[in-house]
Amino acid sequence: MKRLCEGRVAIVTGSGRGIGREHALSLARHGAHVVVNDLGAGVDGSGGDLSPAQQVVNEIEAMGGKAIANGDDISTWAGAERLIQTAVDTFGDLHAVVNNAGILRDRMMANMSEEEWDAVIKVHLKGTFAPSHFAAAYWRDRQKAGHPVDGRIINTSSVSGIYGNIGQTNYGAAKAGIAAFTVISALELARYGVTVNAVAPVALTRMTENLGPAPETDEEREQRSPKWIAPIVTWLASEESKGVTGRVFEASGQVLAVAEGWHRGPTHAPVADPTTLGPVVEELLAKARPNAGMDGRDGTWPQPQAK
Repeated sequence: MKRLCEGRVAIVTGSGRGIGREHALSLARHGAHVVVNDLGAGVDGSGGDLSPAQQVVNEIEAMGGKAIANGDDISTWAGAERLIQTAVDTFGDLHAVVNNAGILRDRMMANMSEEEWDAVIKVHLKGTFAPSHFAAAYWRDRQKAGHPVDGRIINTSSVSGIYGNIGQTNYGAAKAGIAAFTVISALELARYGVTVNAVAPVALTRMTENLGPAPETDEEREQRSPKWIAPIVTWLASEESKGVTGRVFEASGQVLAVAEGWHRGPTHAPVADPTTLGPVVEELLAKARPNAGMDGRDGTWPQPQAK
């Protein structure tokens, strides 16, 4: 088997279980040295246990690979800095950061607490920004010192963010923010030899097992396995993906797709009098594509309820 990431050094946050575990194992199978980062917290972010990360390390070592467990909290500035330094100190370099860690605190907006909002935003948004910041600074300094850089940042967005899902204003806002962060940081880091992309996965994990109906057949369970997300992440972490940046890929056992970002739709000349806007907006909306639903397709987004 061709090994896409031979000798590359990769960090995967939240990789003790679920999707992140599949990322770490796949990267290792393709020759990467892996920093397996995981707090070992519950789905809501509470608690902590390094043993899930160490178990993944043990699996990687059993297959002949190299890995180290890391329990730093990547949503903190100091924790993110230590994580990046761990990769460099242990393996001598850094080539890819997979920002995968996340939690859920689902609640309808009118019932959501400040803590439930803050916790999700911190883990997802700051937990993506902080490791990316320290990795970017490392690559910038390497490039300025005359060393070749072929860096990768691979973020984790969600269809809940790019398309929208009821009960997830906190999670969806964070994941939409990660998609925007991906596009902007790709523009900023291109000068240093770094690409930035994201995946929007759909898989059955402990975070999603209570969301929606459970799979009833072996085929449905297979389609929702987290193993389907790892191939695109592994490829994006490799040297082969050098020409791809600023994109969001949907990935599941049913589809691999590129999500197309915001584009300007139908237009009209500026209007000064708001009393005349009704017909103008009506015309614009009649020409515009409807928002996509969770399946990424037109026409499935919920329509306003009649009064």
